[in-house]
Amino acid sequence: MGNESESEGKTALGVPKHLRREDWATGDGFWRGRVEGKDIGTQVTVLFFSSDRIGAGPPLHVHKYDEVFIVRTGRAEFTVGDDKFIAEKGAVIFGPANIPHKFENVGPGPLETTDIHLSDHFEQVVLE
Repeated sequence: MGNESESEGKTALGVPKHLRREDWATGDGFWRGRVEGKDIGTQVTVLFFSSDRIGAGPPLHVHKYDEVFIVRTGRAEFTVGDDKFIAEKGAVIFGPANIPHKFENVGPGPLETTDIHLSDHFEQVVLE
């Protein structure tokens, strides 16, 4: 038996949801795109970042909620508050709410991150 709201394209809290890559990805060949929690009935939004370009990354910004970064491939220079450091494949970084942060690909090669926003939607204030 199916869930009525699922069959109508709506997501109820507590109902499993399966998204295909084409449901969230932007562009071909890279892990790039996002899944907003509000669209799948959860309080977590996930962004996928990928770039071959050295220096690529989001500008300094802040969120009202915590964020967790997972470096899946490559190396990035992170700035979180007053701290600056290099994070490599396998690193997990915590960005507290209301603390300015950014990262950029320092190479060599591509950078891929999975960025977990502890919010049902993506929202940020760009500071630079």
